Amino acid sequence: MHPFLNTATTAARKAGQLITRAFSDVKIWEVRDKGRFDYVTELDKRVEACLLECLSEAYPDHGFLAEESGHRPGSAAYEWVIDPLDGTKNFVHGFPHFGISMAVMQEGRLEHGLIYDPLRDELFTASKGKGAQLNNYRMRVSERPGLHGALLGMAIPVQETQQLDFFKRFQKLSPHIAGLRQSGSAALTLAYVAAGRLDGSLELGLQPWDIAAGALLVREAGGVVVDWQGGENFLSTGGVIAGNMKVVKALVQSTHA
Repeated sequence: MHPFLNTATTAARKAGQLITRAFSDVKIWEVRDKGRFDYVTELDKRVEACLLECLSEAYPDHGFLAEESGHRPGSAAYEWVIDPLDGTKNFVHGFPHFGISMAVMQEGRLEHGLIYDPLRDELFTASKGKGAQLNNYRMRVSERPGLHGALLGMAIPVQETQQLDFFKRFQKLSPHIAGLRQSGSAALTLAYVAAGRLDGSLELGLQPWDIAAGALLVREAGGVVVDWQGGENFLSTGGVIAGNMKVVKALVQSTHA
């Protein structure tokens, strides 16, 4: 494992202990609205501070883009993209599905990614050109030959303007697929695509910290990640399609049908 991922793993496990302890008494955490149905708790901030402290100590010249504290430039060519608690909405409702997501970018290129589910103690990791692992075992995307019988991850967008588009897409897809899963954590959805638990995913309205680590996981597990136009701009557009080549091709076609 690359030294960056070793450091990230140590940080994630330490921060994960904060999350698991907090989840045992989730009702004590004050919840604030960041936007329409978008929440933040003091735990989000504590977990992010824990991650940043660990990473900054190891790499003081690196830059950071974190969900709660924003952008902190560094002098090195590396930047960490961090979501301390992806699935906050699940957490505040006591729904046990959320995780920590961290990616390392070098001059805009995804190089390393880690997603950690502290409740299941599942650690998803990848380095560019080195494959993807779940708890140190190699992962591969599913071999589904198309949409027929596929199990997909697809989150209903919060923005009303995007909801109509979502339901149009689902209406076209529903006769062909086996089912749809909305997990409430975009990072874990991508990790599940990488692990072959989902055949593909199709999501809108995401932020870079929701996507970065998971995108690398999928690609290193033999899959494809594109934006809704079939291009490479998913980090900037917030629209992402992921899966194996055949599933992604079919999903991209569905967005233009």
